[in-house]
Amino acid sequence: MGKTIFIWIVKLIVVVILVQTLFFKFSGAEESVYIFTKLGIEPFGRIGSGIVELVASILILIPRTTLLGAMIGAGTMLGAILSHLLVLGIVVKNDGGELFTLAIITLLCCIILILRNKSKIHDLMRLKM
Repeated sequence: MGKTIFIWIVKLIVVVILVQTLFFKFSGAEESVYIFTKLGIEPFGRIGSGIVELVASILILIPRTTLLGAMIGAGTMLGAILSHLLVLGIVVKNDGGELFTLAIITLLCCIILILRNKSKIHDLMRLKM
């Protein structure tokens, strides 16, 4: 029971962070537009990454697809972290490193979900399209 509660807390942390950032991406908030302009992929990168994060969030909440959602979320967060380290910097528009920190937290939570569901990787590979 305790492990189940812990996993749901981890899932909710990921989903809350991802969904919260969706508002800024989809509404064209100044900070989001700045980030994706600096990366050279505005507006398609902003909207595209928002869609990917929305899909990951939904998949994470469904027990049968948590592994897939966590893998997508981890990949997305690795991209965000690399963007911060290589292009944007850790602090973006005087945010005190908040976006970078949220990306790290989300990545760590996704890794926990991947490790918790690693026994399902074989099943994921056998999915029939």
